[in-house]
Amino acid sequence: MSKQHPYRSVPATDVAARSDVLRRLELELLRRLDGRASGDHLTTSLGPGSERAGARAYEPGDDARLIDWNLTARAGDTYVRRTEADREVETWIVVDRSASLDFGTASSEKRDVVLAATAAFGMLRLGGSNRIGVVVAGLDKLVQRPARQGRAAFLAALSTVHGTERRQRGPDESADLAAAIGWVTGAVRRRAQVVVVSDFLDAGTWERDLRLLGLRHDVVCVHVTDPRELSLPDVGILGVVDPETGRQRYVQTRTPGLRQRYAEAAAQRSARIRSTIHACGADYLHLSTDRDWLGDTVAFVTRRKTLKTPASRGGLPMPTEPPVAAATVPGATR
Repeated sequence: MSKQHPYRSVPATDVAARSDVLRRLELELLRRLDGRASGDHLTTSLGPGSERAGARAYEPGDDARLIDWNLTARAGDTYVRRTEADREVETWIVVDRSASLDFGTASSEKRDVVLAATAAFGMLRLGGSNRIGVVVAGLDKLVQRPARQGRAAFLAALSTVHGTERRQRGPDESADLAAAIGWVTGAVRRRAQVVVVSDFLDAGTWERDLRLLGLRHDVVCVHVTDPRELSLPDVGILGVVDPETGRQRYVQTRTPGLRQRYAEAAAQRSARIRSTIHACGADYLHLSTDRDWLGDTVAFVTRRKTLKTPASRGGLPMPTEPPVAAATVPGATR
């Protein structure tokens, strides 16, 4: 006779707190994203649709209703319009939840911005027959939530991201960022949009896997940082800890040379991450814990939609923007 394991229910307070955070986050997103999600269906396929995709010379058998009369008059020859196919979009969001994201010195922690970015890109794709899947990396094993339609399915996946525990060590090699990207490359056969949300401090070979991912899919990389990762404050002796290895070190921050070398090394690391992402054919979005994460996301999506530039045609550099007031993630804890 098999031993029966008692079922342990989740405390009601935890469920209520999680529901409150997700509800407030959803309301804030709907308020700021209202009217921006419609028509956001980028595709590289040609077919029946409403979005213009160039023109070609008229061939016998073409529908006369597709003739571009303006172009025909200018060119002196008959041309027909080409359009992008209107079809559902499948989106996969790779969420990094490694120990390095349990850090923050501004209005929120990096893990809160990761949750917010996941929610924003998911909400932009809700509606119609669009499907959204989520892969959580940085834990002891990969957590996959299959691509499904509808708000309820996406909120369930978002709840999984919110419920991940804080980490005291690095991820297992089979569950790091490179493993998650590789899983999407192998499992998702149909061309889709893939959003990778991470601080990209993973020591794995995510660059190679990201390059392979970009050959088949439209990829957006969301780089999440905290201001203290880019510069050291002048506070005297400061103890620093690597959250994924547990290594500790004390440094004298009153030394100007040390602070300068640290800032230069941090700037070089950020530039290297950005250039690597662009080299892999992905678009780059930078979010910080001291900035308006939702405003930056909306600006990025609006710009990307306006230019109609899929990542497979080259990375899209983000414009330099002046600092703005930070938006606190609803319900975030420090």
